[in-house]
This record gives sequence, C-alpha cells and structure tokens, in this order.
Amino acid sequence: MPTSFVPSHRPELLTAAVAVVAIGVATAYYFYITKKSKPKACLDPDNFKEFKLAKRTQLSHNVAKFRFSLPTPTSILGLPIGQHISCRGKDSEGEDVVKPYTPTTLDTDVGYFDLVIKMYPQGRMSHHFREMREGDYLAVKGPKGRFKYEPNEVEAFGMLAGGTGITPMFQVARAILENPVDRTNVHLIYANVTYEDILLKEELDSFATRFPTRFTIYYVLNQPPEGWDGGVGFVTEQMIRLHCPAPSPNVRILRCGPPPMNKAMAAYLQSIGYTSQMQFQF
Repeated sequence: MPTSFVPSHRPELLTAAVAVVAIGVATAYYFYITKKSKPKACLDPDNFKEFKLAKRTQLSHNVAKFRFSLPTPTSILGLPIGQHISCRGKDSEGEDVVKPYTPTTLDTDVGYFDLVIKMYPQGRMSHHFREMREGDYLAVKGPKGRFKYEPNEVEAFGMLAGGTGITPMFQVARAILENPVDRTNVHLIYANVTYEDILLKEELDSFATRFPTRFTIYYVLNQPPEGWDGGVGFVTEQMIRLHCPAPSPNVRILRCGPPPMNKAMAAYLQSIGYTSQMQFQF
C-alpha cells in the first residue's frame, strides 16, 4: 500500500487537510491584496502640500464645511485617528499664519477630506478660510499630535468638548462606531454658548440614534433657548459624574476646549478620581 494512501474509512482527514490549506491560502491572499491595494497617504509631516477646495458649504453665518480634493479618487489623506493637520494661510495683513485643525473625515473616506471651520471676526486663519473660494488651494502638513488609538484598547471613553473642540472627539467617535470590530462605548458632554454654536449636531444625533447602547451625548448651553432640556451653564463636576464612565483602568477621558474649560475640567477630573493615565487633552 503506498504511504500516501488515505483509507476509505477516514475521508475526514483529507477533507480537514484541504480545508486548512484553503483557509491558509485565502488568508494569505487577503493580506496580500489588502497590503498591495492600500492607497498611499497624501500627507507629508515635513513639507506643506496644497489641496484644492472642491466644495464649500455654508452651515451658519460663521461656520462652513470645506471639502478638499485629494490627488486621485482613491487617494487617502493618511491621518491617524485623533491626530490633526497644520494649515497655512494668509491673515488680513497678508502675513503667513499656521493653525492646527482636525478633519471630520477618516481614511475610509477616499478622494477627499473635510474641515468644518468656525470663522471668528478677529481670527487670523479665520480670515483665510473666509476668503477661500472653490478652486483655491490650501497648504497642509501633517500628521501632527500625540494621540494614539487601537480598537478596544479601553472599554469606554468619556469626552468633554467645548466649541470647536468637538472635531477631534467627532473623529475618534466616528472611527470607533463605524468599525464593526470595535466595541468601545463613547459618552460625550458637549458645551457651547448658544444652540446655534453647536457644530456637527445632525451627525452627533445620528450616532445616538444608530448606536443607542454605545454612544450617548449630553449638550450643555450657557445661553439656552426657551424649552431647552439639556444642561445649562458650564460643565460641572456633577455633570461629569452623571454622564461619563466612572474612573477605571479601562476608561479614558478625553478633553478639548478653550483653555479656561480645560483647566476647570482637569480639576474636576482629579477630584472625581481620574488619574493622569486615564486622561488625555488634545
């Protein structure tokens, strides 16, 4: 009997061997294709590169969404989750100005990236964005930032955002919620002066609707409209206790807002019992 012969009463051995080989080949092919087909990142950490403004959408009297084209329809920006880019422009005096911004898009959005910008009357970079028209170019460099994230590295994030500080929180939350293998929960407190100041509200409310067991948001307004049922005034220690996960090695609190807010939040978090390892400030 030849040594390679498989007895007829043990056909499952041959079937199992074939299955193992097939799985191994399929897995190797998947990683080969994934690696081979992954688009090259467009960002350069050392040099500014220019990107064309494809579309400008006015969201309110002082907020607009700017969509910039990447070199090809399949190009990706190449920005790690929670990091930002440096944008260069001209102020009202014609002087160069550089300011960091966080795109609201991810690398799953190919061919473009979006910036949601609030333009302040005296803001130097705000002037540049206010003057930008479709077809103009923006100089960008990156990625920048210390934040690093891996799916499921913590059980939950608490997020404390004020004003335009929502953009890195939105980016992180979106990356978590749209990743089918990431089970991290997100609890966001978002503070503004007026209802009209709330950025990305439609998108945030959509998260709460689509992921009701994994994403919660609590809005706080300093000057709320009549009938407002959210938080009123400034973010307090009690609000954090009620709407963020309790201190734990498996919890991380992110904060991003105006300096006075960041300072107050740091004091509240320390009082509640969050260690420095449990916190990160953008």
